[in-house]
Amino acid sequence: MVKKGSWVRIHDIVLEPSQRAANLPEDTKKVPLEMWTKGYLMEDAEIGSIVEIETITKRHVKGTLIEVNHHYDHDFGKFIPEILEIGIQLKDILWGGEANE
Repeated sequence: MVKKGSWVRIHDIVLEPSQRAANLPEDTKKVPLEMWTKGYLMEDAEIGSIVEIETITKRHVKGTLIEVNHHYDHDFGKFIPEILEIGIQLKDILWGGEANE
């Protein structure tokens, strides 16, 4: 059970493929227009249920509850030793190395 007032993320289909504009690229026309929105849950609910949230800007939006306390989990990839070496070499080229810091 997710409690009222929790910070959540919801999902909704805004337009089905058949409702999308005719002038879109073919690959875009084939998929629905989707929305993911974050906000405060207005009533207690279960993951997967249709809920209403209030966003930071005070909009009220309905959608399927998919996540509680959403966080970003993207990164810039794995460590690449060569890039570290490039940074060191660049310091030498631009400023004469660490001695000139």
